[in-house]
Amino acid sequence: MKLTFWGAAQTVTGSLHMVEFGNRRVFMDCGLFQGRRSLARRLNAEFPADPGTVDAVLLSHAHIDHAGLLPKLYREGFRGPVYATDATRDLCASMLPDSAYIQEKDAAWVNRRERRKGADRIEPLYTGDDATGVLELFEPVEYEHPFRPFPELEVQYRDAGHILGSATMVLSIREGERTVKLGFTGDVGRDDRPILRDPQPMADCDVLICESTYGGKTHDPPDQARERLAEVVGETARRGGKVVIPAFAVGRTQELVYRLDQLTNEGRLPPIPMFVDSPLAVNVTEVFRRHPECYDEELRTYMESDEDPFGFSRLMYVRDVADSKKLNASRLPMVIISASGMAEAGRILHHLRNTVEDPRNTVMIVGYCAPHTLGRRIAERREQIKIFGEPFRLRAEVEVMNSYSAHADEPELVRFVSHLDPRRLKRIFLVHGDPERQTALAKALSAAGYGDVHAPERRETVEL
Repeated sequence: MKLTFWGAAQTVTGSLHMVEFGNRRVFMDCGLFQGRRSLARRLNAEFPADPGTVDAVLLSHAHIDHAGLLPKLYREGFRGPVYATDATRDLCASMLPDSAYIQEKDAAWVNRRERRKGADRIEPLYTGDDATGVLELFEPVEYEHPFRPFPELEVQYRDAGHILGSATMVLSIREGERTVKLGFTGDVGRDDRPILRDPQPMADCDVLICESTYGGKTHDPPDQARERLAEVVGETARRGGKVVIPAFAVGRTQELVYRLDQLTNEGRLPPIPMFVDSPLAVNVTEVFRRHPECYDEELRTYMESDEDPFGFSRLMYVRDVADSKKLNASRLPMVIISASGMAEAGRILHHLRNTVEDPRNTVMIVGYCAPHTLGRRIAERREQIKIFGEPFRLRAEVEVMNSYSAHADEPELVRFVSHLDPRRLKRIFLVHGDPERQTALAKALSAAGYGDVHAPERRETVEL
């Protein structure tokens, strides 16, 4: 029985872990590495095993760094089931074709640029047909209802509270006379967040693969973030500027819209227009509306007085490119929420290009941005940044609000793991985190009574 760490090993993006038992190979997640173009192309080029020999994928949630390589897996021969919650499947139905479109456009752009140098033509990682094909392989599963992909494997999903449909999982693997329980957190959400339920404790396990994104960090209280959002919008509007927010289309956008809806109903925002400029975010918000079974009690109560927490009179959802361009042409105060969250692709690049050099404007960073991404450079307040290869002076105000993150911070992660019996849990492998964050979380878990905590490297294989 072997476990191989492939993606999100000593880095944050590209979640992919492979467990082998008997003659079976199972992937936990199949995510896209996001970051510097040359590194991303290399890391996304290969899998830990021939895709045609992979028997199943257990998908924790729909974020592209967890699901975004599924079309490539299909392209290279995978035809097994992909197990996911209904909400995750519905989100992937929008997100994977969107990712394929970006892959195709990106390859076309590189080919046009490199053609002048006589370089070889590159192919996209995958196409829209690959995304459509892999979506046909999805098998829906329910929280807390164990299922058996194979006679020797039983899996139970529980609500991770990270994004709509997200799940932790415990795999009960039987090999000969032995049964090993392997836990995988996926990405753990936070208690007392709006919209979604709190993370459910996992069942006890022998080995745990645990995310570590915010090891050593403590988020500000949610109410403080809400207050600061109102202040930033008000201050920027008084300067006559725009608030531009790169935000992930899944989760972050909907939470921001919900908070803006609340603040508008309370009369605490200036009368300026607000826009969600992302066709993907528009589609994803419709998926949120279709899955009220995932809502927490706060949102259910709120909806007794406001039936649509994802829409209000001053908010407009933008699909058409021409309407998006009009936002850049306007010099009126407004709020623009646009994907992607790390500012690496999409319409947000056009909005940033048109706003970063004006000190009246504010760029609000509301989540983790990987190294070498434009979002990280803005969060670090670099004097000069590049957008579409052109240099720009960063003169706009920059507001970094990690309290909007959908990831648990260190105290929340330790509290989540503390539900597991330390006498049974013999090994913890930290993934989905930068090395310094993993070192900090390992110390905190050791102090909580968990002895063998290790951050594996890419390609590292361990016997279970």
